[in-house]
Amino acid sequence: MGEADQQFEELIGHLHETRGFDFTGYKRSSLMRRVQRRMSQVRIAGYGEYLEFLQARPDEFTALFNTILINVTSFFRDPEAWDHLRREVLEPMLAAKPADAPLRVWTAGCASGEEAYTVAMLLSEILGPEDLHRRVKIYATDVDDEQLAEARHAVYDERALAGVPPELAERYFEPTGRRFRVRRDLRRSVIFGRNDLVQNAPIPRIDLLTCRNTMMYFTADTQARVLARFHFALAPHGALFLGRAETLRGHAGTFQPIDNRHRMFRKSTGPLPPYPAPPAPGAAAASGPARAALAELADAALRAGPVAQVVITADGLVALSNKRAESLLGVSPRDTGRPFGDLGLAHRPVELGAPIAQARRERRTVHVPDVELRRAAGGSVFLDVHVAPLLTDDGGILGVTLVFQDVSAARRLREELELAHVTLETAYEELRAGHEELETTNEELQATIEELETTNEELQTVNEELELANQDLRSSNDELQAGNARLRVGAGERDASSAFLASVLAHLRQAVVVVDPGLRVRAWNNQATDLWGLRPDEVTGQRLPELDCGLPVHLLEPLISRALTGDHGDGPAVLEAIDRHGRTVALRTVCTPLPPGSLPGGAIIVMESS
Repeated sequence: MGEADQQFEELIGHLHETRGFDFTGYKRSSLMRRVQRRMSQVRIAGYGEYLEFLQARPDEFTALFNTILINVTSFFRDPEAWDHLRREVLEPMLAAKPADAPLRVWTAGCASGEEAYTVAMLLSEILGPEDLHRRVKIYATDVDDEQLAEARHAVYDERALAGVPPELAERYFEPTGRRFRVRRDLRRSVIFGRNDLVQNAPIPRIDLLTCRNTMMYFTADTQARVLARFHFALAPHGALFLGRAETLRGHAGTFQPIDNRHRMFRKSTGPLPPYPAPPAPGAAAASGPARAALAELADAALRAGPVAQVVITADGLVALSNKRAESLLGVSPRDTGRPFGDLGLAHRPVELGAPIAQARRERRTVHVPDVELRRAAGGSVFLDVHVAPLLTDDGGILGVTLVFQDVSAARRLREELELAHVTLETAYEELRAGHEELETTNEELQATIEELETTNEELQTVNEELELANQDLRSSNDELQAGNARLRVGAGERDASSAFLASVLAHLRQAVVVVDPGLRVRAWNNQATDLWGLRPDEVTGQRLPELDCGLPVHLLEPLISRALTGDHGDGPAVLEAIDRHGRTVALRTVCTPLPPGSLPGGAIIVMESS
């Protein structure tokens, strides 16, 4: 059983425990569809959530029952069938009775009363109002108290009277505002009351039983049980009137057809088993006072037993149950003599039909372990169910005993033990992992300390190198200016100076880049290649902003602009860049203009990693 199905069964069990409605006999697909319709109206998706909603709002029960029971009826529904009922059933039935003999009618599943008043109108037309009141008793029953209250009130709107012939509407209804009330003399002939066809005893000695479009909502097994009650309720030759969608297939021995087309049947007069009744008290104690005392003692011992127990006869009737079964499983002494299949216990918390059949067939105890019984008030009880056959000395079946052993404490201890075991294993794994993490952290801390010491020493060295680089940059700048001046002497001197400048640039420890006023690269030494990964022949003539090498051009452009205007700034600047290895480096950068008179002019950028 899926989780949704289990929650649905809990919901149906709650309705049975709190309101006395037993829907175990209804078709599950139809029942689930109607409950879901009501859930959608209150915008709830799950059965468990809807059960909590019901517990918090008792007024929701009425709306749910109205949706489940679908109380749809009308006056003279299927007029041809009612005409046939009058001609072929009621008139011959009354003609066969003595003039003063009473007539008893039962309208089962009467909803808001239209069908019951329809029968009353037909009989009033046949007998007259006086004989109707004197001879006829019409019992109209339903499980819906709200619908029964509406039926007793007997007020209907104009649309509800659409099926009533005009002459009958004028004769049996009186206007009240914009609505119409059934006349008092006709109302007095109908007695309304609550009756659950699945659970309650039938009304006996009935001449006509109408139950239209109610049986169709029951399962086949429940229909069989209800029809057995109807057969018991009907007097000899009594008539049963069903709805158009209902049939009596498989019940030919119980009812004989009057008119299959209009679903009218007569009670069979052949020998049939009587309606199940509770066993007579003291039936087993007919062998004398001593045996009676022993039987009474055995019964008292069973009822006082600490384990819930229910005994079923060979015919499937509840023989007896003890007090523990009553408190734990909701079995009542009133259930004695009822078919066990009619009890909710037969289906919840576990389907017991198969284990009972197996125990009877194999003549041995059948064990159904670890059954969860959920309480409507919350919480669960776990049971081990033992189904044991009760045998005669020659191996015949006397009945079956069901023993429900509460194993909640043992299950709880087992679950706690399993949880403790899992918790201990988890704690051990966490401790071991924590120890390994601490060892790793300790090693990482030691490595970090060593790295910090090394970094400190490197920073001191870099600081000294930067000071030397600053002096070298000044000397280089002077040398570059002198070399520039010599370049103007002539081509030969220019070539020599260029070679000299190239030599100087190649031997400098700093990266040197020379750009013209348009920021095109004119010179690029080896240290710049080591730093950025680009050769001089790849960058010469290229604009510096267009080089994709990690050089922070957007930070260099302001320095170059000041150098081109003759502003030397405040000294070296430290810029962050990405070297050719993808590492972030800090560059100590100096930008100076080319000497005056050099063509086409430009700036010298000297960079050194700090």
